[in-house]
Amino acid sequence: MKVLFYCPMWGMESLSYAEAARRVKAAGYDGMEIAVWDNKYDEAVQAVRDNGLDLILMAFSIGDSFAEMKKNYRGWLDKVTSYQPRLINSHTGKDWYSFEQNSELIQLAMEVQQQTGVAILHETHRGRFTYSAPAVQPYITAFPQLRLTADLSHWVNVSESLLTDQPDNVQRAIQRTDHIHSRVGHPQGPQVNDPRAPEWKEALEIHLAWWDAMVETHREKGTTTLTITCEFGPAPGYLPTLPYTNLPVASQWDINLYMKDLLSRRYNRS
Repeated sequence: MKVLFYCPMWGMESLSYAEAARRVKAAGYDGMEIAVWDNKYDEAVQAVRDNGLDLILMAFSIGDSFAEMKKNYRGWLDKVTSYQPRLINSHTGKDWYSFEQNSELIQLAMEVQQQTGVAILHETHRGRFTYSAPAVQPYITAFPQLRLTADLSHWVNVSESLLTDQPDNVQRAIQRTDHIHSRVGHPQGPQVNDPRAPEWKEALEIHLAWWDAMVETHREKGTTTLTITCEFGPAPGYLPTLPYTNLPVASQWDINLYMKDLLSRRYNRS
């Protein structure tokens, strides 16, 4: 099985899509994962493909009411699937929507997937229907075909734990994972300041064990290609900064390269 590594556009918004794609290619990534907030889809997709990179696009369900959100979500899915990326990573629903409302959005995504042939995966993310390990379980039960983008750093943050007390919930999510975001969280936040630092050894090792299990699950299934986006986020916000100066305490770019190289050595063995 080949594991492909993707770089997020997130954090490179100061660059054009062409400049970002050239930088990503030179760094040895296989592709890019992009949320096209500026609606320049043609430019983004062309830049990625001109540089021989693979493409993952993102979709979001956004709206002031459920009806508006559902309409916007359908339009977003129609747009991103029209470019035939490898997959769509979706931020779906709301943590406070009812099971029935979130289920409508999941069903809509499944319909678009069936119509287009593009896989639509739902990211485990705060604020969405997948916001915590226990919250996602009813959906896993109700939708046997539901597939996930696993970013368990969010669950670590929400639960204020490294999830060691709910291995069954985590294991069921692992079995449904088709795409990985390799960010390391900790009980008080969705991102450690630098996974290379020794004080985060335990958190890193626990996340590595989850990713190992995801990779092994796909090896056993005979999957030919698995995808990982190295998605430590930028400053300000995800990456902590020093007070007053707002200077980041580490380099987002360097951290993501470290994760790519670490996991490539770990999983792309001969």
